[in-house]
Amino acid sequence: MNGIGQTLKEAREKKGLTLDDLQQTTKIQKRYLIAIEAENFDALPGDFYVRAFIQQYAKVVDLDGDELLAQLEEKTGIKTETPVAHETTTRTEAVRIEQAEKNDFLGKLMNYLPTIIIVIVVVAILGTIYVVAWGNHSKNTESQSSSSQTVSVSSDVKKKKSSASTSSAKKTTSSKTPSAKKKSAASTKQTIENVSSEGSKFVYDVKNAADKNKLELSVSGSAAWSAVSSNGSQVWQGTLNDGGSHTVELPESTTTITISLGNSNSTSLKLNGKKFDYKKENDTLTVRTITLNLK
Repeated sequence: MNGIGQTLKEAREKKGLTLDDLQQTTKIQKRYLIAIEAENFDALPGDFYVRAFIQQYAKVVDLDGDELLAQLEEKTGIKTETPVAHETTTRTEAVRIEQAEKNDFLGKLMNYLPTIIIVIVVVAILGTIYVVAWGNHSKNTESQSSSSQTVSVSSDVKKKKSSASTSSAKKTTSSKTPSAKKKSAASTKQTIENVSSEGSKFVYDVKNAADKNKLELSVSGSAAWSAVSSNGSQVWQGTLNDGGSHTVELPESTTTITISLGNSNSTSLKLNGKKFDYKKENDTLTVRTITLNLK
């Protein structure tokens, strides 16, 4: 029986494709294609990319990618899925860290408790003074209004000036309202900022994210494989063809989104309807892993 690499190579040659042709179609670098055919899987970035590249290669040469991955697991021990034990360990560690953060927060809260109480008392006193002062001001205003009603204004010019002044004040207030709304909208606008880059791994902070986030993946040019995880647990993975798209609705509890791209040159991303231009950090990479920390 031929090995995985030999099977793929023979299928490629049968279709009359060169390695350069395959590189152009799959966007997988030629050196990785050579490594796959030679079954030199250690030359690839990791087990995830070994599986992803074999799936893409098999699709182009009309072979069953799942069958090849089963052979891969039997021969090399590279799993086709993430082990449950690893996921359980990761989740346990996340729970432990979350509990430690809660305990640390409570400790800090107790340290600041006396200061908080003093601030509350001061605010209460200032609030009382404000209410009393406002009450006196209202009484004075009512008294002045009552007195003014007894005065007869005989000049039409004074009435016109008063009316014009009131109209001008209303226009000023009206013109300020849209500006205030724009400032409020700007303060809650979603922003995505790159905080670290290492090889093919990129980390971003997302500020003012939605309570329930949506990630849209779309492909143009050639087929591309992608996977999406929420807080370390995979919620979707698949291969999209040219012109295809898929929207992933993430759980409300999501604080971290991990996106694995097998062909980033053909893949575009949108978070909550806003285009995420991740290629500006490095537009030469084919495969990359993106982590979004929701703030």
